[in-house]
Amino acid sequence: MESINVVLAILPKLLDGAKVLLNTLANKIQNIIDFSLIYYSLPKLLEGAKVSLLISLCSVILGVSLGILVASGRLSKFRPIKALSSAYVAFIRGTPMIVQIFIIHYGLAEFGLTLPAFASGIIALSLNSAAYMGEVFRGGIQSIDIGQTQAGLSLGLSPFQVFTYIVFPQAFRRVIPSMGNEMVTLTKDSSLVNFIAIAELTYRATLIASRTYEYFTMYIGIALVYFAITFALSQLLALLERRMGPYDSDSQPGKGLRR
Repeated sequence: MESINVVLAILPKLLDGAKVLLNTLANKIQNIIDFSLIYYSLPKLLEGAKVSLLISLCSVILGVSLGILVASGRLSKFRPIKALSSAYVAFIRGTPMIVQIFIIHYGLAEFGLTLPAFASGIIALSLNSAAYMGEVFRGGIQSIDIGQTQAGLSLGLSPFQVFTYIVFPQAFRRVIPSMGNEMVTLTKDSSLVNFIAIAELTYRATLIASRTYEYFTMYIGIALVYFAITFALSQLLALLERRMGPYDSDSQPGKGLRR
């Protein structure tokens, strides 16, 4: 009983101390981050975000398309194609994306092929995404039981028909979560194209920071906009996974596998 009274006597002082600490912390944050600058810069940041989203969308579409070809090459029984696909994946996964962007934009110019910065950014991001998407699709295809392929062939279907109508639809459903993660990563990595002077989100925010000298504030603004984009994308991908994923949402977890 005595200890409870001591605690009750100390509790108001602790609450007052916590309130003072929070107020001090809030004041320091307001002194460091100029939220009014973020608010007034928001139209410019959103214009840059539109460019980032356009680059990401084009890169995802091309990356998925090329990724299917890369996965097919990795699973091919024709050794030269398999070796070429494996070498491509190894090179892309073993080099930084910024280096790949510079090779496409500046390196090709040395051979007389000068591309606009926007095209260079999309090509570099697409080629990078294709390697990772290819591995995602390869894993999904290999997860399908070989018996289904054998059953399709025994019914008189060609290997292409078996892949198109039996194997790939099931593999696509299984790789939706991994494919979604790659899409989110690619959206964030699109910020790297600002190094070749594409006026996307990071580039525009950096220009504002160079005029106002509020670099930390603008970096917080970039983070907030990217978080909003990726959070919305994650929710859409979660909805797609529930609609098209390998498991029926009305079934118990781990059961009710769709075919």
